[in-house]
Amino acid sequence: MKTYKARGIVLHTVKYGDSGLVAYLYTEPHGRQTYLIQGVRSSRSRGNKAALFQPMFLLDYEGAMPRLGDMHRMREVSPVFPLSAIPFDVRKSTIALFMAEVLYRLVRESEANPHLFAFLEQAVQALDMLQEGVSNFHLWFLVKLSYFLGFYPGNGYAEEHYFDIMRGEFVLLPPSHRMMMERQEARLLGELMDIRVDRLGSIALNRNQRVPFLQELLPFIGYHADSIHTVKSLEILREVF
Repeated sequence: MKTYKARGIVLHTVKYGDSGLVAYLYTEPHGRQTYLIQGVRSSRSRGNKAALFQPMFLLDYEGAMPRLGDMHRMREVSPVFPLSAIPFDVRKSTIALFMAEVLYRLVRESEANPHLFAFLEQAVQALDMLQEGVSNFHLWFLVKLSYFLGFYPGNGYAEEHYFDIMRGEFVLLPPSHRMMMERQEARLLGELMDIRVDRLGSIALNRNQRVPFLQELLPFIGYHADSIHTVKSLEILREVF
């Protein structure tokens, strides 16, 4: 088999046999790919390699091109950099689980998208290091992800505007179809579009503000990518935040 060096982000895993894993990764050279990793859960394997395959973990690895119809193989796997907070902070690990499931449901292309991969890599590092505004991170992530998925808002926020979900634009008057964000949520959408991730702590939100915004943001994403409604970790996210 032809081998290659690559970097990837773990989206989802399934146990395979007694000691293997099937891992779904978003990779730098090949977009979304499925890998068979054998012996990773074996007591004889060096270290605890299975622990590397957690949601949104960044991995360097050697891959092997498959025969026609087979999965890629993976070996010589190692973390890109050690995560100091995501594995140990329940808020951050919950957000990472949500991010991974959203990507697993929404991103299907097996083609390289270096801009999307760079964004995801930077987002993981930002979440791991973030000190303030962690509770707002998943909202920021969804808004920014919409750009790479092709349905980012088509204009900038203006004071007292609504957000038309069908048109994907901020509007002065409520649309007749009523698929919209109200003024308060539209303002927050505009803030999240413009803010740097390390400034998320400057947006003061409580649960009673985050939940309505998420409930209006999801129909916007769902209008363009229906599979968002199957994301099971949404309920966990609502409980934690």
